[in-house]
Amino acid sequence: MEDAYARSVAEVLETFRVDPTKGLTDSQVAENIRIYGRNALPQERSTPFWKLILKQFDDLLVRILIAAALISFFLALIDGETGLTAFLEPSVILMILAANAAVGVITETNAEKALEELKAYQADVATVLRNGCFSILPATELVPGDIVEVGVGCKVPADMRMIELLSNQLRVDQAILTGESCSVAKDLESTLATNAVYQDKTNILFSGTVVVAGRARAVVVGVGSNTAMGSIRDAMLRTEDEATPLKKKLDEFGTFLAKVIAGICILVWVVNIGHFRDPAHGGFLRGAIHYFKIAVALAVAAIPEGLPAVVTTCLALGTKRMARLNAIVRSLPSVETLGCTTVICSDKTGTLTTNMMSVSKICVVWSVHHGPITTEFTVGGTTYAPEGLIFDATGMQLEFPAQFPCLLHIAMCSALCNESVLQYNPDKKNYDKIGESTEVALRVLAEKVGLPGFDSMPSALNMLSKHERASYCNHYWEHQFKKISILEFSRDRKMMSVLCSRKQQEIMFSKGAPESIISRCTSILCNDDGSSVPLTADIRAELEAKFHSFAGKDTLRCLALALKRMPMGQQTLSFEDEANLTFIGLVGMLDPPREEVRDAITSCMSAGIRVIVVTGDNKTTAESLCRQIGAFDHLEDFSGYSYTASEFEQLLPLQKTLALQRMVLFTRVEPCHKKMLVESLQNQNEVVAMTGDGVNDAPALKKADIGIAMGSGTAVAKSASDMVLADDNFASIVAAVAEGRAIYNNTKQFIRYMISSNIGEVVCIFVAAVLGMPETLVPVQLLWVNLVTDGLPATAIGFNKQDSDVMMAKPRKVNEAVVSSWLFFRYLVVGAYVGLATIAGFIWWFVYSDSGPKLPYYELVNFDTCLTRETAYPCSIFDDRHPSTVSMTVLVVVEMFNALNNLSENQSLVVIPPWSNLWLVGSIVLTMLLHVLILYVEPLSILFSVTPLSWAEWTIVLYLSFPVILIDEVLKFFSRNSRGKFFRFRRPDLLPRREARDM
Repeated sequence: MEDAYARSVAEVLETFRVDPTKGLTDSQVAENIRIYGRNALPQERSTPFWKLILKQFDDLLVRILIAAALISFFLALIDGETGLTAFLEPSVILMILAANAAVGVITETNAEKALEELKAYQADVATVLRNGCFSILPATELVPGDIVEVGVGCKVPADMRMIELLSNQLRVDQAILTGESCSVAKDLESTLATNAVYQDKTNILFSGTVVVAGRARAVVVGVGSNTAMGSIRDAMLRTEDEATPLKKKLDEFGTFLAKVIAGICILVWVVNIGHFRDPAHGGFLRGAIHYFKIAVALAVAAIPEGLPAVVTTCLALGTKRMARLNAIVRSLPSVETLGCTTVICSDKTGTLTTNMMSVSKICVVWSVHHGPITTEFTVGGTTYAPEGLIFDATGMQLEFPAQFPCLLHIAMCSALCNESVLQYNPDKKNYDKIGESTEVALRVLAEKVGLPGFDSMPSALNMLSKHERASYCNHYWEHQFKKISILEFSRDRKMMSVLCSRKQQEIMFSKGAPESIISRCTSILCNDDGSSVPLTADIRAELEAKFHSFAGKDTLRCLALALKRMPMGQQTLSFEDEANLTFIGLVGMLDPPREEVRDAITSCMSAGIRVIVVTGDNKTTAESLCRQIGAFDHLEDFSGYSYTASEFEQLLPLQKTLALQRMVLFTRVEPCHKKMLVESLQNQNEVVAMTGDGVNDAPALKKADIGIAMGSGTAVAKSASDMVLADDNFASIVAAVAEGRAIYNNTKQFIRYMISSNIGEVVCIFVAAVLGMPETLVPVQLLWVNLVTDGLPATAIGFNKQDSDVMMAKPRKVNEAVVSSWLFFRYLVVGAYVGLATIAGFIWWFVYSDSGPKLPYYELVNFDTCLTRETAYPCSIFDDRHPSTVSMTVLVVVEMFNALNNLSENQSLVVIPPWSNLWLVGSIVLTMLLHVLILYVEPLSILFSVTPLSWAEWTIVLYLSFPVILIDEVLKFFSRNSRGKFFRFRRPDLLPRREARDM
């Protein structure tokens, strides 16, 4: 029933044919289950295991590699190869891909398990009237038309229309749905507002919200997906996932690389058409197949097989580091997305604030005889924990607050004129409330004031267990005073009173709206001597001025406290008793900002990240918070920076565009507004992170480039997010952003390392094919180099330390290429040297080596005609495994030196020495041990077509390999001093841009 809020109680009951005194009958329940279904949201299915596996192969480079494996297999069969040789190369490729898929699946599964640990399952029940009797049933059994009774502490089990108030008032905490920090008063009247938002529907109790004051009965009008929560969840499920910036760039890189590989392979094959008929091949077709195999080997050399695995591993390492920062990552690519975030849209309640009302200021009358009449105290502590100090107007800490008469009586009144409960939850390891948040704030204040007459009070309280400490002082006053009668809060009086008895004395304590309490006071309690003096017009005016200052400038929620001595033996209270009160003090409370948020906001600003505070709360309260956390530090006038949702919707399209570029605060929003904000920012090429904890945040969390849910938030919000903050702390986001940036920098470094190595392999095979030399490296050797030689050091590069200034640079642009033109030029220079050095090792063995045949260079490049002419050497010399072993070893060693070049993109090895990353040093040692293993252990040496090397051969390997460090040092020098100014290509970007998206 969508318009229940606009209908009268009688109309709603008539629609469901229910008697409010008897409830539904069993037959009606069965019929309504058939019509409306059960009161449960459909369970979100976890991703099937087979889909997780297939997801790991959704990459162009991986698909090219699979194609290369299949082609290699078929070519081997066509060529008549059988046994191990026919299956070796494709098998190794498929093993690499399987290993990569395993890493990805395991990591994503672990992330889901980590999230599950955060979910605290609690079965919801409801007190339901059926067949004329009340019973407690599981909330899932509710149907529309059920009459449900709710009271303080109850979680609303479904969307319900109020039909009867059983107390003076009913207040509900709707923070998870609307983001409001204060509870909302509910009533029975129909809502006449057109296009009513949740905040306007004051007669509806929404599923999942919590009753904090009063009792009432209501009729169920919506269950399951037809509740406010259900509609938000549906909107979230309709939102499509966005590819991360790194995924987009790697996809573009893969497309670019695929075109280059295809072009080079075709070129190599075409260039050698004249050699197809060479006798060495045994016919034109076999010659064509031979050079096609070389082209496939070239593709294998060009594709960095280890790249997907290394990217996945690096991101997985990042998730572990982030978990230590209390950020649990659900989606691996989102680790890197944080690094290029330009805007953080942060929910206010519970993220920037503690979502715990806390008394921050107290105003009392000091003395009417001398000095200023009133004085203020500041109260520390921002949570429900009974921890916090009290300071006087000069900033001095009060050692024993309970020695001050006004503070002592404020503590008494706060403890006694109170119906809430504060308790310690050992499972969550924090303090929980039951009841109205403002009343819980008063209970916490009573604990901070402490008890009188004990010099060891502060230390004595600290000796208690957390369970005992939660309400120790409150329990003390409740034992000292016996409650006799209560006058509950009502809207017309705006106050509450309680009659207490102690040692034959009856005292009434009252609390309420300052205007109601002060108007009923005729005397005041003085804080200097505890005397009670008449309340004059001047003092009344000063108290009212203080109240307006608290409520206006400081945007505090204010309550006034008072007491009255009653006649001995009085057992009841009437409204007439609430007169001639003695004013005790004025308390101002708020949902305080987290202590670490201000520094986190400053860090975001220095990192070029804009923070937009998004909340369903009112504009004035939110602006006050923004001042406290430093979001408005650079502003004097908030106009143009602070908007309500309705104000923003009234702007013209161009004005909206300008407003989005300046906006700092967005208030009175509904879930649809949050999602709209994210989409609008993304259309301006911003990378948006959205934080939230409520169901109302879920659609925007899913739509954002990275959704960040709070660990204490709703399960719906967490299932929509990419990352969960275990400590609910905005400051953890900043630490995670720094980690994301460091991960991206390391990702760039190992991509640079792997691509420059693969360019070397391509240069080696291409030049050898063009010159007409024998096969320098066979495919299985290339696979070994790409998997082990590249893979281990590349993974270790992921452990490079975070730069000290990582949070001082602006976020990189979304369309920034992973490989810039200058960086690609460096790849080419280093890669060209790697390739030429590899060929040089091959030529050296044939032409110069003492253990080689010392052939003339001409004979080497005309090896394919050896069988057709007389030679001074046997043609079998070209099948010797020594030259390819030297080439392969040069390739391995030169890449080990090149790995050291990648400790930093631009810093010299003199500044950042090898031992700054011991993982890299260890991986180089391990790689060389593995290489030595395949050279000197016979089954492996046969498998990889290699042979042991002599000391002279190792010496030439080192001579040819070391210069790569000198070459890169020169390139780094140019990068540091001119940023490659003299070597820039015409295009600023090597990779294709997504012009349509950029527009």
